[in-house]
Amino acid sequence: MAAPGQIVGPSPRAQPPAPVGSASSPPAAAIVSPVGLAPAAPTPVLSEAAFAKLIATASLETLEPLCRQLVEAEASTRLRLVRERLLALHPAPQPLAVVLANADVLLSCQAPAGALTVLDRYGPAPGAEQVQWLTLQWRAANAALDHARAALALERLAAERYGQLESLALPIQRRQDGSVITRSALEVMADHLEALGQRRTAGQLLLLSRQSDAGATGRLQQAIRLLADLPPQELDVLLERALEQAAAAGAWSVVSELLTTQAALPASVSGSQRAIERQLRLTRRLDDAYGEWRLRRQDPAAAARSLELKQQLRSPRAPGGHAADLPAPFSAPAASPSPEPAPVPSPALSSP
Repeated sequence: MAAPGQIVGPSPRAQPPAPVGSASSPPAAAIVSPVGLAPAAPTPVLSEAAFAKLIATASLETLEPLCRQLVEAEASTRLRLVRERLLALHPAPQPLAVVLANADVLLSCQAPAGALTVLDRYGPAPGAEQVQWLTLQWRAANAALDHARAALALERLAAERYGQLESLALPIQRRQDGSVITRSALEVMADHLEALGQRRTAGQLLLLSRQSDAGATGRLQQAIRLLADLPPQELDVLLERALEQAAAAGAWSVVSELLTTQAALPASVSGSQRAIERQLRLTRRLDDAYGEWRLRRQDPAAAARSLELKQQLRSPRAPGGHAADLPAPFSAPAASPSPEPAPVPSPALSSP
């Protein structure tokens, strides 16, 4: 995995998959949970013998909700029995739909290694079959924290055309309302590579981002973090590109952060002074008196302007401050000091 084109060597038996984003690619919701697994009624409390009989005769459709219930109840012993049953339920050979459904239920049972075992029983044909199989293989490897295998699945899914990963939305989590949270496969693969200790390869992969939205800007930010040990001149070129994308997306906080990074480069790099000048222009554009004062306060030639800006700084609760309309924080009134008790006169000593 020395470069984006050599991240993980695909298996010699693998066939090139269909291009990512083609019509054959299944929707994210179908990837998260195969169609046809209908929820079942809650299972009553059963004896050990009755539970063993239940899972011995159960189908995938009934084992899937049972898995979820056992995971929620943290019933580890019965969950192990269900996992063992799922591994033996549909021995090879089986159609792809059965293999995918079986692996998906094992994921519901929090058994990603078992899901990978079931997936290994099937060799998908190029096209839609391989897209579904590789996507579920990534889900299982990701859940098992097998970063090498997860990266391999994404590499084969993109057919080594890594730029396509940016537009591939991978299912990450299902919300309570049934909708699916997704994330760009380009970011996900970079995370796997970073976890494998291949920071530079991960950063180079993120540089393939070609979109101009805020997500792409974040990917370039991550690339800069991963490639921070590049020579200053190379890092300056990279920062310039990231700045263009962030400005195009209107992500001004990102622009400010990137300019701060660029300004910290050695003085021999032309971008450092240019970055400070850009920061000053940005602070004026954003009416950021504090930001401009912070940049100018070390410059003796800007002492007058620095003093003017300092006088403009105001408390957040002053008129025009961001907290001016908020109620004042409650503070308990200071307790008035208790009066000291009057001294008690000592009894007079009677003279003998």
